[in-house]
Amino acid sequence: MTSNSDQPPPKTPRSDRSHWNWLLIVPVVIPLLTFLFNRDTPRVAGFPAFYWMQFLFIPLGVACTVIVYRMTRKRG
Repeated sequence: MTSNSDQPPPKTPRSDRSHWNWLLIVPVVIPLLTFLFNRDTPRVAGFPAFYWMQFLFIPLGVACTVIVYRMTRKRG
């Protein structure tokens, strides 16, 4: 006779499918839109738009990742 503790727990369906995951596309697509930063002006602290906009994409990616993490993490 086998007990229930010898059997593996039943498999649960994956729950990582969320509409919030689509937000992770934003930091990938925005830097690919070169018309946004393919210019010299405006300059910030002497840096052309290309450089300071590249630095702005970093917090954008972090913010999107944090939002998706907090909205999709398991509670309890």
